Amino acid sequence: MTGRVRELIERLSAEHRLAEAEYAELIEGRTDEAAALLAEKAVAVRKAIYGNAVFTRGLFEISNICKNDCLYCGIRRSNAAVARYRLSEADILACADEGYGLGFRTFVLQGGEDGFFTDAVLGGIVSALKRRHPDCAVTLSMGERSRESYQRLFDAGADRYLLRHETADAAHYARLHPPGMDWENRMRCLRDLKAIGYQVGCGFMVGSPFQTARHLAKDLKFIEAFQPDMCGIGPFIPHHETPFRDRPAGTLELTLYLLSILRLIHPPVLLPATTALGTIHPEGREKGILAGANVVMPNLSPVGVRKQYELYDNKICTGDESAQCRHCLEARMERIGYRLVVDRGDIAES
Repeated sequence: MTGRVRELIERLSAEHRLAEAEYAELIEGRTDEAAALLAEKAVAVRKAIYGNAVFTRGLFEISNICKNDCLYCGIRRSNAAVARYRLSEADILACADEGYGLGFRTFVLQGGEDGFFTDAVLGGIVSALKRRHPDCAVTLSMGERSRESYQRLFDAGADRYLLRHETADAAHYARLHPPGMDWENRMRCLRDLKAIGYQVGCGFMVGSPFQTARHLAKDLKFIEAFQPDMCGIGPFIPHHETPFRDRPAGTLELTLYLLSILRLIHPPVLLPATTALGTIHPEGREKGILAGANVVMPNLSPVGVRKQYELYDNKICTGDESAQCRHCLEARMERIGYRLVVDRGDIAES
């Protein structure tokens, strides 16, 4: 590790910001020694705020039907090989009841941009969940919608919304998405969500096609300015039915490095150790926690549909029962000195 990289890490730790060019410099100067120092500082910051608590989110993958054709995504519209499905309200409520019994106090409804889920339908599901489990947070991750739609879902009881921005560079965004998908609209959505009052999550892929250190530096600068409540990052993993099938995957090492940087940029942020991390390394989620993450999101979807929600190849935990997922993660966290908590897991006040 050079003296310059050490200086950048120390300044980031103290001031929670760097210039965009300095973020690029920090990324390009990554070494094992630099990663270890960043992780040490990130964990210390997170422990000062959250202790050894790891928050859990019960994930329901409610539909793999999507109108979009993102070039990296396994459930893209053009993939004729996937068996499409959509969970009913009864399915979702049954999953929530099971999850509640297992100790989950946040439910995440994630799906493709499926036109079936109008404001009335999705809002009705949110309202039913809140009536049934009023002490729980409901998070939606259902893509781009109008401001009016986001407002109606918020009024129905949704607490949080996850919408990964994927890249903070408009030209890079255009290389990852088909014509008709617009980076400016994605950013508009994030601004609207925040203005309405949601706890907002954004995020980006690590190692996506055409990505450079400069692109990642833009992502970090965006996170610094936007100050999201949550930030989900994970390695790009190719899917065999997409145009990017032969592209190399993102790496565990760079993803962990960026998790530590994000923790230092925005100390209270809720950072997941993602399923994608666990897919590229058998201890990926544990390593994510040890780099500064503090959230895990086990899959509570019905086992019969899990293999069909395949955003990337070789996704883990597609055959486990919900209880297996919960108890497996609990044991994994305990082995590294952490504990899963029964809590909504709201962001700490800064």
